[in-house]
Amino acid sequence: MSEGRVVVPIETAAAALRQRFEADYKEALRSGDRLAVSTLRLLRAAVQDLLVARTDQKRKDFGQPLAEADVIGAIEKQIKQREEAAEAFDKGGRAESAAAERAEADFLRRYLPEKMGRAEIEAVVGRLVAELGRDFRKVMPAAARELKGKADGRLVQDVVREATG
Repeated sequence: MSEGRVVVPIETAAAALRQRFEADYKEALRSGDRLAVSTLRLLRAAVQDLLVARTDQKRKDFGQPLAEADVIGAIEKQIKQREEAAEAFDKGGRAESAAAERAEADFLRRYLPEKMGRAEIEAVVGRLVAELGRDFRKVMPAAARELKGKADGRLVQDVVREATG
């Protein structure tokens, strides 16, 4: 019994972001920028892992298109890993390694979109409250889905609490 190959579609915004760091990777290889090459190599692998995971029929996101929020989530996860490693290196007295990890995290931040301000979040939450009512348990998940990767989660939660409270 042979199964067909599963092709995972990639949304336009996700594809554009991916192409951006692929082009930067090629440029870093040409210029010999070791920091960029090593950092982007790991990021490329993380995004590829997302795509491969969506070909597993046992997963709930099987066959779902790769969205920009998924790629941004992978970037944020890479940044968080670098920051945690830097803290561990600091505790271990390895300042040089900690600085290298922080440099990689800073490098990756250039691929993140600017976070939304409070006024923009309030506008989105106001629209959701008008649609869903003043129930925190309904508004918060909808706001989290819509603003994932675009706004700080704690700020979104604070705005939703104020709007529904």
